[in-house]
Amino acid sequence: MKKFFPLLSFLFLGTMVFGQDLNQDLVDFNLERNKLNQKGMTVLASWSVLNIAWSSTQLNNSDPLKQSYHQMNLGWNAVNLVIAGFGIYQAHKFSGDLTVWQSLEEQASIKRILAVNAALDLAYVASGFYLREYAFRADNFARYEGFGRAVIVNGAFLFGFDVLMYWVHHQHELKDLVPLMESLQVGPQSVGIRLSF
Repeated sequence: MKKFFPLLSFLFLGTMVFGQDLNQDLVDFNLERNKLNQKGMTVLASWSVLNIAWSSTQLNNSDPLKQSYHQMNLGWNAVNLVIAGFGIYQAHKFSGDLTVWQSLEEQASIKRILAVNAALDLAYVASGFYLREYAFRADNFARYEGFGRAVIVNGAFLFGFDVLMYWVHHQHELKDLVPLMESLQVGPQSVGIRLSF
């Protein structure tokens, strides 16, 4: 028995080390996902600030169509800025210390949110075109035409943004999470690590 003790000790310590490596890999994955979200929210906040600054200078435009465009653009991007600010705040509080199942849930959740947002963005663009079409029947053509143009521009930007963010998160998942999950062996009553030599 004594001659097997070093071997058993090695196997036990090796399992602990691999378990720690797995846990650290998971934390690293979660922190990287959080960093991607933070970068995305910074891009959204930057877009919003630029649009708010530009439209603020154009509100007194003598052209009623342009004035309406900038009114809608200002309101739309004020909402975007609040959303982006909240996202950045949430990202700063994130520790990355999640279980395997929580990590999988968070990853699925962010992709689901981005997919739903992309569908909503297309609905925004469609509603912008509807506003432009309705403008021809409305008493105030310039207002609806201006609003419609602003909704189309912002909806199209958000669609591109959400699709790009979905792709970035999907690539991150393929690169880091899938190999990590493939190294796990899940049984009816246990989770183990598969080692390849």
